[in-house]
Amino acid sequence: MNGSDSKSRILIQLDPDLQPSVFDSVVAVDAGADILLRHAGVTPEQVQNLVHGAIFTRGPEDLHNTAIFIGGSQVSQGEALLNAVVKSFFGPLRVSVMLDPNGSNTTAAAAVRVAAKECQLAGATSLILAGTGPVGRRAARLLAREGSAVRVGSRSVERAASVCQKIGQQLAGSTLSPHATETEEQTSAALDGVQVVIAAGAAGVRLLSADLLRASTGLQVAIDLNAVPPAGIDSIEVVDRAVGRHGISCYGAIGVGGIKMKIHKAALRRLFDDNQLVLDAEEIYSLASDMGL
Repeated sequence: MNGSDSKSRILIQLDPDLQPSVFDSVVAVDAGADILLRHAGVTPEQVQNLVHGAIFTRGPEDLHNTAIFIGGSQVSQGEALLNAVVKSFFGPLRVSVMLDPNGSNTTAAAAVRVAAKECQLAGATSLILAGTGPVGRRAARLLAREGSAVRVGSRSVERAASVCQKIGQQLAGSTLSPHATETEEQTSAALDGVQVVIAAGAAGVRLLSADLLRASTGLQVAIDLNAVPPAGIDSIEVVDRAVGRHGISCYGAIGVGGIKMKIHKAALRRLFDDNQLVLDAEEIYSLASDMGL
């Protein structure tokens, strides 16, 4: 139970995958959910009935004790579920909801918070390697909101340009540019003049060599979010946390992961403070910033 509150905290986990994420379920329990209702294989067409089951069973004064978490392995499916959830609310009959498919929002928020501790982001230049993936896109959005000039790196400059265009439409006045990073020469050019680099690629894919990292004059912080060998940024260890390498403050996936877990749990707990919240990347990042993480 939540202190003197007579109602149990119920978290409804909506997952488009056939098996709900065990990781998300364990974190939900550790974050203080009294009851966890897990739904697998959820489609947008099924959402309204599930949401109505959540909002019609408790009075408006008690709806803050019910919340929804949207996970899954596919970000686009999670985003579709979030849209369907929000459309199912009306008037005061709503509950708070958090989106974090495949950990994309909490991981991006943690990476940018780490960068903010090492570097003044406003006016800095940042490079996101694999910037067209789910974590990369969100990290680019958050960095742009902080006033950083963002370079979106990708093997496909066309995909990178599409990401830049979409973020630019959302954030007037932001500075984003696409960069091909398929070859060593292209990656070297993209790194020129950069203060922050974040590698957000798929597991086991090397995106930046140790030679390029060592030669990157002016680089202040390097963050590798890949926990599976080989490292996304060569020479960064998975456990690195503010470890100085080549004069650069380096973070590995586990080094960032501890902050990611704090953010994830704090965001889940925040859901039960109010029934009006929609926690996407920006809201989760703002919460982490307010916490001083």
